[in-house]
Amino acid sequence: MRVLLIKTSSMGDVIHTLPALTDAQRAIPGIAFDWVVEEGFAEIPAWHPAVVEVIPVAIRRWRKSPLKTWRSGEWARFKQRLAGQRYDLVIDAQGLLKSAWLTRYAQAPVVGLDRQSAREPWASRFYQDKKSVAWGQHAVERVRQLFAQALGYPLPDGVGDYGLNRARLAGEPQGEPYLLFLHGTTWVTKHWPELYWRQLAEQAVAAGWQIRLPWGNDQEKARAERIAAGLPGVLVLPRLNLAGVARVLAGASACVAVDTGLGHLAAALDVPTLSLFGPTNPGFTGAYGASQQHLASDFACAPCLKKTCSYQPTADDKTRFDLTREQPLCFTRLAPETVMRHLLELLANKEPL
Repeated sequence: MRVLLIKTSSMGDVIHTLPALTDAQRAIPGIAFDWVVEEGFAEIPAWHPAVVEVIPVAIRRWRKSPLKTWRSGEWARFKQRLAGQRYDLVIDAQGLLKSAWLTRYAQAPVVGLDRQSAREPWASRFYQDKKSVAWGQHAVERVRQLFAQALGYPLPDGVGDYGLNRARLAGEPQGEPYLLFLHGTTWVTKHWPELYWRQLAEQAVAAGWQIRLPWGNDQEKARAERIAAGLPGVLVLPRLNLAGVARVLAGASACVAVDTGLGHLAAALDVPTLSLFGPTNPGFTGAYGASQQHLASDFACAPCLKKTCSYQPTADDKTRFDLTREQPLCFTRLAPETVMRHLLELLANKEPL
């Protein structure tokens, strides 16, 4: 059986789909998937043994230059690639209009979420078979349920298995044990204050740990350099592709992360990770796995799910906190000392590879 899977982005959403592939592979021997995914995340699906072909799509880039995309023939070649392969089924695991539109070019029945279950209800109009999956549960479990219904097998019990080979991705051991600080994320409100990262690095170094800091753009690189400045054993990594980041992640003793795609990758590699949540809800999109621990703020307005903080500091806040460096204030409930204590507990409970 050959299935076309459409789950284009984001990194976290792509990673959240991997356990469903593992479920399907165990339930249906010989099943194979082709996966349509944004070009920036195309390395990830190839790591799963059930994926035969990765089909990159560039919706983000094509939207910026539609005329150039049409003239270059990229769009035409993408459509031909989908139409040229026979599939038994198409699963749209994204539930968005952009993903549903792509299903039009594959010659096979399409399964997706119904109006009440999809993030964009109009997407369901593109599906021949519509499945109901309840909200209010983790994204990984929602995708697992969609696959089980679409492919007709009972949903397995227990925590989902990402199906990745951590030892293979890690390669050779990389010297002394180290921690990875995943400080970069998208929303401004999801950033743990830089001041706190610096203080946590100081505490970890004092406890005898090596620290490594990845980055993905110039702003993140500058922040990493400020966090590391003058601290022995704190290394700012060179810019890495996803395979390079996965290799460093897979070799880490543990990670500290904000709500970021790389935190989900750490979870997929079963790396013990302490994830810090201010405005977002770990119950729905937190790092998923047995080795994952979440610290969520209990600030009055958290989780607000907002990209821009609208909280107005009180007179007491202005007295207690540095409002230029401790923003957003929901993260003041997750001080470096608290994070370090939980990190040490996580390391103490870590099982050897």
